[in-house]
Amino acid sequence: MLKGRHVIEPGDLSVTEINEICSLAEQIIVDPVSFQDVCRGKILATLFFEPSTRTRLSFEAAMLHLGGTVEGFADASYTSSTKGETLADTIRVVSSYVDVIAMRSPKEGAALLASQFSTVPIINAGDGGHYHPTQTLTDMLTIRALQGGFESHVIGFCGDLKFGRTVHSLAKAMSRYKNNKFIFISPNELKVPEYITKDILEPAGIEYMEAERLEDVIGELDILYMTRVQKERFFNEQDYIRLKDSYILNQEKMQLARKDMIVLHPLPRVNEIAPEVDNDPRAAYFKQVRYGMFARMALISKLTGCL
Repeated sequence: MLKGRHVIEPGDLSVTEINEICSLAEQIIVDPVSFQDVCRGKILATLFFEPSTRTRLSFEAAMLHLGGTVEGFADASYTSSTKGETLADTIRVVSSYVDVIAMRSPKEGAALLASQFSTVPIINAGDGGHYHPTQTLTDMLTIRALQGGFESHVIGFCGDLKFGRTVHSLAKAMSRYKNNKFIFISPNELKVPEYITKDILEPAGIEYMEAERLEDVIGELDILYMTRVQKERFFNEQDYIRLKDSYILNQEKMQLARKDMIVLHPLPRVNEIAPEVDNDPRAAYFKQVRYGMFARMALISKLTGCL
């Protein structure tokens, strides 16, 4: 039963609950008209203390498509936090007006703190480098829709694997399903943290490998999850110059990939996927955006008790 629950990290949802949310999202995709009034009378607050395009608009579109309404802010400078109001007090006030809150903050742990003072469900829409559970639901719904399920995939994560919260969350979530193999593709400076490999994958006996060149492993992948290699993460600019082009996905590299591989990206992209790839039928990142709205529709309707 998800009604009234907070969703701060992907681990707050069991495998069964993830499957239920994805199944509901798939029902909404097939017959959206049947769900257009299920949350009529409910209000979503979007509290975005840092900039966002896709996540905020996706939450708002999700609630509107369910027949509910939305209030909130996209710029913290217009809130009483500029006067010194604490997050706890902001949440106490807002939760007295609405039925569910989606919150993004640059501060790690902010959503967990908010959940301790809220009388309605808090959905973490990103807290610094910590968690982004609805992006993980988005990724998983996309994988299920396009690759048939969550098991027996070879999943490649490419780019900034050290600081990428979406990478950490999806790797943890997919490690809960059978027969998945992970390939982590990054420069040495941005390798996936050991808490993923040593604390999660190895104890569970999950197969993984690390690589520095995308070309060497792309042919093995069912799913390629791209992220940006960030210049600001390097101490030595020469290392960045040496490596940066290795992590630009172009049509030449796509020719080495399987015909049924899909390419995902949490967006926004900068230059890590060449525009020429957009027309490749394996490029799924814009489909992924739309799946995100349906995933959030399913989650909101469950947390508010509408369904």
